[in-house]
Amino acid sequence: MDTQALALSVPLIGWATHSAYLAQRLATARRDPLTGLRTRAGWTARAERIIRRHRDAVVLLLDLDDFKNLNDAHGHAAGDVALTATAKHLTAWCGRQGIAGRLGGDEFAAVISSDGGPDLGSLTRALHQPLAYAGRRLPLYVSVGSCCLADLPVRSLSDALAAADSAMYATKGKTGRRGTRTLSH
Repeated sequence: MDTQALALSVPLIGWATHSAYLAQRLATARRDPLTGLRTRAGWTARAERIIRRHRDAVVLLLDLDDFKNLNDAHGHAAGDVALTATAKHLTAWCGRQGIAGRLGGDEFAAVISSDGGPDLGSLTRALHQPLAYAGRRLPLYVSVGSCCLADLPVRSLSDALAAADSAMYATKGKTGRRGTRTLSH
């Protein structure tokens, strides 16, 4: 190879390498490194597509109860185990009908394509199973709020998330709150 051809190819190789690096960074930025779930931006884009295609899609919002106390009492590694277990259960529950995401901290979201999808009670029961950690069984409770898009006057992801959030906090505000609440009109 002559020096002129080499001189021309070096910038192209550099550009190709840099492009591959940026593409890999973008792909990982859309995934939470701990749970493997999509981050807020990646989840929102997929969720928007699902609700455009399915009028009866269901949106969930989940929050781990007393997560700070779990971290304070048992350490952040125990909190990580709780987060990954929640992600695993939520992903299994969504299956091929939906998408789960970690919005941040101990907050998760999911959207499934239809109200006739998996039983929400089965998800709640799975989420409330004690965690095995460091030879102990730690209690885990998750508050879940849901909203069926068909129940909203305007079908939008932001409205569905707001309704699911209200339903979730209504659950949190009750004695024996560890359960599920669905928005109903």
